[in-house]
Amino acid sequence: MALWLRCEHAGRTRIGTLEGGAVHLHEGDLFSAPRPTGEAVPLEAVRLLTPTVPSKLIGLVNNFREGAAKAGLPIPAEPLWFLKAPSSYLAPGAAIRLPAQEVGKVIYEGELGVVIGRAARDVPEGEADTFIFGYTCVNDVTALDLIGRDAQYPQWSRAKSFDTFGPFGPVVATGLDPDRLTVRTLVKGKVRQEYPLSDAVFGPRQLVAHLSRQLTLLPGDVIACGTSVGIGVLRPGLTVEVAVDGIGALANPVAGPEGAP
Repeated sequence: MALWLRCEHAGRTRIGTLEGGAVHLHEGDLFSAPRPTGEAVPLEAVRLLTPTVPSKLIGLVNNFREGAAKAGLPIPAEPLWFLKAPSSYLAPGAAIRLPAQEVGKVIYEGELGVVIGRAARDVPEGEADTFIFGYTCVNDVTALDLIGRDAQYPQWSRAKSFDTFGPFGPVVATGLDPDRLTVRTLVKGKVRQEYPLSDAVFGPRQLVAHLSRQLTLLPGDVIACGTSVGIGVLRPGLTVEVAVDGIGALANPVAGPEGAP
């Protein structure tokens, strides 16, 4: 197992592994045998970035049985998905900015993210693990009221893609069994979501298989597995953490449109 991250150190973008509060720096590409440099720096000496730079972040809708039951929705026959714009991606510790325009409620959704390690197209479910590099934490921030505001057209991508609406990180953890993981979302230190990945309608391996039949998944792409019960409204001054044992916690404060709490 390893905890991979991407960071800024001494004016350069670097990759490395997190071990005991220190970042062990590497050279090369994260997905192609990165080489250790032998240099280790304290975590406090770097600025964390998103752990990958995905060509796309794919999100799932109605993918947990408990959430579907609470909402009175049927279990989907196939994955229901949307894309978040790359300009929405947000690093750990950076502020989620609420939009200046009136969009109604903006909510958090704590989720597990599946990080793709090599190009995947038409992947059999039994081979999906060989295309998964590891797992990360995702906060799928959503302008909830926008989705159904216009009766002509549900606005999923717009509601999900405002700047700063795509936090993920802080690391990509390898060697985890996703079926044993639990996602927790904390707001101001209090647990608001806590649900097992075993409750997913479509688990990570199934998602890689299904989605790769529709579009090519590229190294660094992230699949956010969807959320369950306990979502809540974001307000300036709050801090939201998405935590998964074995990965760590993704923490982001919430700010107003101009960046002020």
